[in-house]
Amino acid sequence: MLTVDYDRLGLRAGDRLLDLGCGAGRHAFEAYRRGAKVVALDYAYDELPAVVGLLGAMGSADEGTETSTGNAVNGDACNLGFADDSFDRIIASEVFEHVPDDAAAFTELTRILRPGGIMAITVPAWLPEKICWALSNEYHAPFVEGGHVRIYDEATVRERMRAAGLEPLGSHRAHALHSPYWWIRCAVGPTNDSNPLVRAYHQVLVWDLTGTPVISTVTRTTEHLLNPVLGKSLVVYARKPLGSSAGEERDMISA
Repeated sequence: MLTVDYDRLGLRAGDRLLDLGCGAGRHAFEAYRRGAKVVALDYAYDELPAVVGLLGAMGSADEGTETSTGNAVNGDACNLGFADDSFDRIIASEVFEHVPDDAAAFTELTRILRPGGIMAITVPAWLPEKICWALSNEYHAPFVEGGHVRIYDEATVRERMRAAGLEPLGSHRAHALHSPYWWIRCAVGPTNDSNPLVRAYHQVLVWDLTGTPVISTVTRTTEHLLNPVLGKSLVVYARKPLGSSAGEERDMISA
C-alpha cells in the first residue's frame, strides 16, 4: 500500500533514495524494484533487521534491477549522518507529525538532497486527523509516547518547505478508505481491535489489498473518487533548487 506516486517523484534506476521513517519498508521495497540505490532509515530500530532481510531476499530473487541496492540504518531526522547533497530522491512518509522540531528536520532533509533532487513528504491530512483527535485523546501525544504532536494543513507543509529552501511542487491525497476506519477506531478506543465494527472494516481493507480483481477494482475506484475529500494522507512534492548546494553556500560564506 503505497502513499507516494513514484512517477511524480521522478524516481529513475540508479537514483540514490532515502526512505526516512521507513517502518516496515513498503516505499523502500518499491524503490528497490525500480532500480534505486535505497537507504531505509528509521528512528526505531526494531523493524530494521526485517527490512534488511527482505531487501536481501529481493536481491536473491532478482526482484530489482542491475542498479538496485538496499540497506537499512538507524537514525534521527534532525541529525542525519549523511554528507551534503547525498540523495537524488527522498521520501518521508508519515514522519513529520511525530517530530517535535519539524523545522529542523525539513532543514536536514534539504541539506542532504542534491540540487535538482525531489522529495515527497506525506502527513495525515487535516480534516481526517482533526476528527481523530476530537474523537479520542488516546490517539495522539502526549497520551501516546512518540505519537502525533501536531495537525498539518497543506499551507503549513508548503511553508515549512519554503523556509528550508525547497520549491514546493504538486500534491495529492491518498487512502480515503482508511479515514473512516480510524474514526471508528478512535470512537471505540484506538487499541480496541476486537470491536466488531473495527474488525468488519479491517476486513474491507484486507479485501482491497488481497481480494479478487472485481473487489479490488471496486474498492480502488471508490477510494480514487473519495481521495480529494477524505484521503487520510496528504502528499506534497518539492524540489531543491539548482545552485543551492549546502557546500556551495558554506564556501560563499567563508569567502
